[in-house]
Amino acid sequence: MKQLKVFGSLVKDSLDIITKGSKKYHLWMAFLTLVILIGMYCYSIQLEHGLSVTGMTDRVSWGLYISNFTFLVGVAAAAVMLVMPTYVLKDIDFKQAVLIGEGLAVAALIMCLAFVVADMGGPSVLWHMIPGFGVFNFPNSMLTWDVIVLNGYLFLNITIPFYILFRHYQGKEAKTSVYVPGAVLSVFWAVGIHLVTAFLYQGLQARPFWNNALLGPRFLASAFAAGPALIILVLAIIRTFTAFKIEDKTIKKIAMVVTVAAQINIIMLISELFKEFYAPTHHSESAYYLFFGLDGKTALLPWIWTAISLNLLATIILSFHELRNNLKVLYFACFILFIAIWIEKGFGLIVPGFIPGPYGKIAEYTPTGIEIGVTLGIWALGALIFTVLAKTAIGIETGKLRYKK
Repeated sequence: MKQLKVFGSLVKDSLDIITKGSKKYHLWMAFLTLVILIGMYCYSIQLEHGLSVTGMTDRVSWGLYISNFTFLVGVAAAAVMLVMPTYVLKDIDFKQAVLIGEGLAVAALIMCLAFVVADMGGPSVLWHMIPGFGVFNFPNSMLTWDVIVLNGYLFLNITIPFYILFRHYQGKEAKTSVYVPGAVLSVFWAVGIHLVTAFLYQGLQARPFWNNALLGPRFLASAFAAGPALIILVLAIIRTFTAFKIEDKTIKKIAMVVTVAAQINIIMLISELFKEFYAPTHHSESAYYLFFGLDGKTALLPWIWTAISLNLLATIILSFHELRNNLKVLYFACFILFIAIWIEKGFGLIVPGFIPGPYGKIAEYTPTGIEIGVTLGIWALGALIFTVLAKTAIGIETGKLRYKK
C-alpha cells in the first residue's frame, strides 16, 4: 500500500510539473498538439477510405510508414550505446545522459508501433497479432519475432528507468542488483530488435535488393550513428533550456561513438556499391534504379544523392578531432548525419526493394498528403511523449520532485 501511495504521489507531481513551464515550453507543447491533431484528422480519412488514399499500391506496398518504422527501430536500439557504458562498464560520464537516452528509446518504440498500426490500415486488424486470438504463427513468421522483440525492448526501457527514478523520487539509491541484470539483457535485446528487423527484409526471396548479408550489420552501424547523433542534439537542447547539467565531456564521448559508427557505415556502403556495380546482374536493377534511375524513372535520385552527400560530409567533419570538439560544428554534423541516415534507411532502403517488381514492372512511389500528415502526427506524438518523460526525469534528478511523507 505504501508503494502505491508513493506512485500516486509521483503521478500527481509529474502532472503538476509537465503542465508548468516557460512560454517557450508551452508554445512547443501547443505546436506538437496541433500537429498531432492534424495527423489524427489525416488518419481518420485513411480509416474511412482505406489505404487507397496513400501512395502505396499493390506494386509498392511499403512506403513512408514502414520507412519511418525501420529508421526508428535504429533510434530505439541506440540507447544501448549509453546503457552499456553506464550500467555495465560503470562509466560515470555517460550517467548524466543514460535516462534521457532511454526516454528517447521509449518514444521511438511507441512511434514504431504507431507506424505499424498506420501501415496495417487501422487498429481493428491488430487482433491478428495477438497470440491465441489471431494467426500469430510463432516461430515461423519473422513478423511475430519482430512483435516480440519490439514489445520486450519497450518493456525493458520503461521498467529500468522507472525503477531508478522511483527510488530517486523517494530520496533513495537504486539497487544495482535489481536493475543491472535488466540493463545487461537490454544490451543484447537492442541488437536483437535490429537484427530481427533486418532478417524480416532479408527473408523475402523475391526482393533481391534486400538479399544482402551486410544488411543486419549495416542496420546496426547506421543505428549507432543516427541514434546517438539525435541524443547529442537532444542533450544540447536540454542543457540550454533546463537546469539539468550535461558536461561537455559527456557529449564528446557520445560523439566518439557516432564517429566510429558513421565511419563503419560508410565502409559498408562502399562494399555494397562495389558488390552491386562492379559485376552487375539482373538483380542489380533495384540499385540502378535507386542511384541512377531506370527507363527514365528517377524519383529517388535527389533523395539518395542528398543522403550520400550529407553522410560523407558529416563523417568527414566528425573524423577530425578539432572539428568534432567544436560543439557548434558537432551539432551541425549530427543534424545532417541524422537526416542522411533517415533518407538512406527510409526511402533509400524500402522503396527500391519493390522496383522493379518480380515481372520487371516499374511503378514509382510518391507519398500523398495524407501519408505525410499521419507521419508528422506520429513524430509529434513521439516528441510529446519524450518531452513529458524528460521533464519528469529531469525534475527528479535535479531534486525538484521529491516524495513528501
